[in-house]
Amino acid sequence: MSVVPESTLRKCIESYRDPWLKRSLGEAQAVRSVRISADSAEVEVVLGFPAADYGPELARALASHAAGVIGAGKLTIHVSSEIIAHAVQGNLKPLKSIKNVVAVASGKGGVGKSTVAANLALAWSSQGAHVGILDADIYGPSQPRMMGLSGQRPVTRDGKLLEPLRAHGLEVMSIGFLIDEEQPMVWRGPMVTQALTQLLGDTLWGELDYLVVDLPPGTGDIQLTLSQRVPVSGAVIVTTPQDIALLDARKGLKMFEKVSVPVLGVVENMSTHICPKCGYEEHIFGTGGGARMAGEYQVELLGQLPLDIHVREQADGGRPTVVAEPSSPQARAFLDMARRTAVRLALGAGDPSHAFPTISVEDT
Repeated sequence: MSVVPESTLRKCIESYRDPWLKRSLGEAQAVRSVRISADSAEVEVVLGFPAADYGPELARALASHAAGVIGAGKLTIHVSSEIIAHAVQGNLKPLKSIKNVVAVASGKGGVGKSTVAANLALAWSSQGAHVGILDADIYGPSQPRMMGLSGQRPVTRDGKLLEPLRAHGLEVMSIGFLIDEEQPMVWRGPMVTQALTQLLGDTLWGELDYLVVDLPPGTGDIQLTLSQRVPVSGAVIVTTPQDIALLDARKGLKMFEKVSVPVLGVVENMSTHICPKCGYEEHIFGTGGGARMAGEYQVELLGQLPLDIHVREQADGGRPTVVAEPSSPQARAFLDMARRTAVRLALGAGDPSHAFPTISVEDT
């Protein structure tokens, strides 16, 4: 074949508009290298989000996109991922062994936040990232059961740091590992925030690309402690389409805005229910609420997840949907949501560099 200038091939590859990034590879600065020899060419593309399943698909799309420039069968494309530490709020610095802390929050309970957090972490792990999950719901920890770790206890080898438990490829820590499952946590705010600080700081986390923090519902002491003391790369707000849930979800989103934590987007859980017998689709909790909220606050709608009995059963059984049925439509919805979340983080979700504002009580 005639030798095509490297600049010509690079321009062609960089012009490809990626459907997940929603911009060209050139704009995303994802093309690492282009090499051409007498009879072949190689391109290296590095994505800022975990994409083990997506890499081969992108490589095929790029080969087709560049066929008119380089010739069919002459181009080899390597796609990999490189997760970096992103900006955090205020003057805080990223944790030593954790590149990105991502908070999963909701304004009220009962919207499936812990299920979303578990499947988000598992989806990132399934795509090649190193992931941990911290159950920050001191009053009602759910992750021990969801991860199939009920009754297990962490160990310490030096008498100072706890080693996280492991399940489905994740590192997991929760107050639920340190107490009996039915023991109520009758603690005041300072004790709760101290427990959160210790669970995060006194755990011997490995080298993690993401630590997913499953927050309790509401906008109380734990949320403020996390926002002011812990370097958070971004937050995900979980809601249902119901107006009451959306009202409280807005409060959660505004709280993160006040403390300069970038909101990556909104997840609408229990969006629709499809009857397993007849296929009839019903919007039990209303429709379009998550999209309206995302549009109102100019953040991304990260996903609309189904209300499905299997999702509930799998979480209760210690094998959330992403690992229990990875090829199912329900798992696909979680995987797509997780990819949109990672892409939003990789592209930057706002400028959190300014100092914390003064927090005041307002009528909303």
